[in-house]
Amino acid sequence: MIRVGVQPGAIDIAAELDLHDAGGHGASASFIGRVRGDGDLTELFLDHHPAMTAAGLADLAHAAADRWQLSALTLIHRVGAMMPGETIVFVLTSSAHRAEALAACEFLIDRLKTDVMLWKRETFADGRVQWVEPREGDGARADRWSG
Repeated sequence: MIRVGVQPGAIDIAAELDLHDAGGHGASASFIGRVRGDGDLTELFLDHHPAMTAAGLADLAHAAADRWQLSALTLIHRVGAMMPGETIVFVLTSSAHRAEALAACEFLIDRLKTDVMLWKRETFADGRVQWVEPREGDGARADRWSG
C-alpha cells in the first residue's frame, strides 16, 4: 500500500500511523520533519506546482517501493504557510525486516529535497523575507542513492 499526499492542513500523525499500521508489518521506520525557528523565523511558506509536486512525490514513493520490499509506504508533505514547530513532512515505511524500512525511509527524505518541486520562503520577526536556496549537502545526500 502506497499513500502519498500534498496538503495545506496539519498532518495528523496519530491518524496516519493508524491507517498505515493496519497491515501488521514486521518493522516500520519514520521521519517527521518540522519547521525550525532558527534566526527568529516566524513563517515558512512552501509554494508548489500542484500537479508536478504530487507527481514528484508519487514517483519518489514508487521508486522506493521498486527498490525495497515494502509492505506499506506513507509520504505526506505540507504546502502553504507554517509556523515553527509545525510538521512539514511525514515519511513512514514498513517491511518484514528493519533494514528495508530504514533504508527506504532515508532514501525518501534524502531524495525529497532534490526530486520534488517545492519552493521555500522564510519570513523573520524583523520583516526580512527570503527564498531558501538548496544546500550544498542536499545534492550529495541524494546522489548516494544513484545507481
